[in-house]
Amino acid sequence: MSNVSEQAVVYAALILQDDNVAITADKLQALTKAANVDVEPIWASIFAKALEGKDLGEMLMNVGAGGAAPAAGGAAGAEGGAAAAAEEEKKEEEKEESDEDMGFGLFD
Repeated sequence: MSNVSEQAVVYAALILQDDNVAITADKLQALTKAANVDVEPIWASIFAKALEGKDLGEMLMNVGAGGAAPAAGGAAGAEGGAAAAAEEEKKEEEKEESDEDMGFGLFD
């Protein structure tokens, strides 16, 4: 698939999302055909299946946002959160120390 074909299918999906229309292979194919871009039908089908059941608008709004933070247990209070943060810091310190113990250093 060429870059032009890929871009055409992606733009077609964005157009459908913007109009709140379900993203289907037929609709992607119709939009790319209207734009005079030849796209093999299999690619429109693959894109449609990849986006099936997903909210493309939500995906676009979360671009660059890191993964979700791990959920804290319902019974854990502020004390539990502080203990978890302290434990995480301790693990990071141990990891750093282990590199030094091996005799490897940046300027060795």
